[in-house]
Amino acid sequence: MKIIFDNIIFSLQKSGGISILWQNLLLKMSETNAFKTLFIEYPYSINNIFSRQLKIPIDKIDFRSGRILSIKRYFPPKIKCAEPFIFHSSYYRTSNSSKAINITTVHDFTYEKYFPFLKRIIHSWQKFKAIRKSDYIVCISENTKSDLLNYIPDIDSNKIRIIYNGVSSDYCPLSQKPYPNLSNSILFIGSRVDYKNFDYTIECIQQSSFNLVICGNRLSNEEQIKLDTKLGPDRYQVVENPDNHELNKIYNSVFCLSYPSSYEGFGIPVIEAQKAGCPVIALNKSSIPEIIGNGYPMLRDLTQAEFNRIINQFKNPDIRNKIISLGYQNSSKFSWEKMIQEYTDLYLEISSLIKQ
Repeated sequence: MKIIFDNIIFSLQKSGGISILWQNLLLKMSETNAFKTLFIEYPYSINNIFSRQLKIPIDKIDFRSGRILSIKRYFPPKIKCAEPFIFHSSYYRTSNSSKAINITTVHDFTYEKYFPFLKRIIHSWQKFKAIRKSDYIVCISENTKSDLLNYIPDIDSNKIRIIYNGVSSDYCPLSQKPYPNLSNSILFIGSRVDYKNFDYTIECIQQSSFNLVICGNRLSNEEQIKLDTKLGPDRYQVVENPDNHELNKIYNSVFCLSYPSSYEGFGIPVIEAQKAGCPVIALNKSSIPEIIGNGYPMLRDLTQAEFNRIINQFKNPDIRNKIISLGYQNSSKFSWEKMIQEYTDLYLEISSLIKQ
């Protein structure tokens, strides 16, 4: 059976969790012999750091024009196919072809919860339209499924499958700390938008003896002024977008990861850190309690007292070792190989139903 993958996400962002998922799925699907595959590609994908790592055979790529992509991104791509095919888009698009079996992967409802009116309306229009038109819906966590049914209660829940995100095997414990100078540092990674509670991490570190390591995009002028004022230039450092191997070294060197996000569809850094043997400070909300594992200590609220409570547990060698062990065991449940196999099983299930 033919599967058409819509790679539009690579032209919409330079990096991000959705791009990581899509890249890992395509690494396998571009090589598979189990299906006929075609990949819709747009200009600007070369700017995406994960797209650049793919080597899709040229004869499997359907190059599309990038003209008015800012508008075309919201509408179904034109596809001519005489036989039934699976259409799986990287970002909330479906095919209008009568031969298409549409799959939509739903990551989270961040726009619906946190974005301003106009952006929220446009995004939700596209997302909800894709969900309603899809024959199969994949949610990356039970929490995302619950949110979906809350926002679209009339959707047929039998169409929904849970396929958890994976995590790279590049993350693992190392025998020694690669950067001993970071042993008294707390790591903050990823986006620093409001609901990620970056300011909370700064405030808590200000009241402690720890330093801060920031991994992600370059600081804005406002962020730099805030950090210089709250911590001082000597108490923080920025590592811009490290690759997996460099990030693994950082996870292995720091005291812990601070990930107090108020909302996540999954939360890949939590599992990355656990795989590397790095304790995690996370808030007991959204998908985090689902993916962090049973028995793992979490923030009950965003207060200095709660931050200190978790830090004090991490300072106790016996408790710390137990938490690291819990995290490592939990992280073994998540891998890109497992995720890819579950998507493959879904494609095979659809294919077998079509042949009946």
